[in-house]
Amino acid sequence: MTIFLAGDVMTGRGVDQILPHPSAPHLHEPFVDDAREYVRLAEDVTGTLARSVGSTYIWGDALALWEQVAPAARLVNLETSLTRSDDYDVSKGIHYRMHPENIACISAAGFDVCALANNHVLDYGRAGLVETLQTLEGAGIMTVGAGRNIEEARRPRVLALADGTRLIVGACGHESSGIPADWAAREDAPGVDLLRDLSDETAAGLAARVTADKHRGDVAVVSIHWGDNWGYDVPHRHVEFAHRLVEQGIDVVHGHSSHHVRPIEVYRQKLILYGCGDFINDYEGIAGNERYRDDLVLMFFPSIDSATGRLMALQIFPLQIRKLRLNRPSSEDARWVCDTLNRINGSFGVRVELTSDRMLTMAWP
Repeated sequence: MTIFLAGDVMTGRGVDQILPHPSAPHLHEPFVDDAREYVRLAEDVTGTLARSVGSTYIWGDALALWEQVAPAARLVNLETSLTRSDDYDVSKGIHYRMHPENIACISAAGFDVCALANNHVLDYGRAGLVETLQTLEGAGIMTVGAGRNIEEARRPRVLALADGTRLIVGACGHESSGIPADWAAREDAPGVDLLRDLSDETAAGLAARVTADKHRGDVAVVSIHWGDNWGYDVPHRHVEFAHRLVEQGIDVVHGHSSHHVRPIEVYRQKLILYGCGDFINDYEGIAGNERYRDDLVLMFFPSIDSATGRLMALQIFPLQIRKLRLNRPSSEDARWVCDTLNRINGSFGVRVELTSDRMLTMAWP
């Protein structure tokens, strides 16, 4: 089973403004009060951008790579609310939303499952979350990690694949990513599946929920939004939590939250991505963290033995966000990604190699 994984899909603010149905541009940020300013920042770097672009525009060169690899399923963290709601969370300084009529943009990427347990999905209130769920459901896209109540937020999604195998996906978030405590779903209120802690007991309960209906031939994934935005260090507690999930039957740990890639580990022959980084955002032209090269993003294509859940191979394609779309990077930029991954993966025993077509392949003990 080969699947596609990526980190944060952030189609609000500037990205939303170049799509055919932009939201009202007014923002409630401390320094920027108009979403169109993020488009102008990108234009300062790469020149004039078109408006009312087609539904496939932002995915750029990713489209050909999806067709080339032909993964059995596609899973991302959708870190944007899809809503008309103006009921913004006054406790937060940054708010992301995409107009629901731009849903064709998400559909064009062919995502099968969108994890929603993150720190932006309730930026425009519980009504905004419910509209997000309705919009994605109406487009035939599964959602996981958020719901109209706690039962729905915790319910794993089961995707039946063409060869008779199944992909089981659970999603959750942790306060270390900036998710407000009161965003947790309740029996009588919409919200996200927010982990109360990263204890062994919590890991066991999460794994038990996701694997409750797991059979031979099924691959189980837990998608976790955790950690801060910048830096390569992985907290020891995150490592222990990921290990406990694997020990309890999870085959892939899909971590995200940081705006750039974090280390990769293969534990008991199971894949752990501690931080996939952003996949699409509107940060082009924003200064301050250039050393992390958050313009360089990654497409992960793990191939998994569905009988055992063991990782058989991992292909990684670097891309670059330029003109608010995904583009193949230069050879020099692909080399930078390769060298960075090898530097930060050292303690996990994982190495990547750069191929002639700017793809990365991974080797592990």
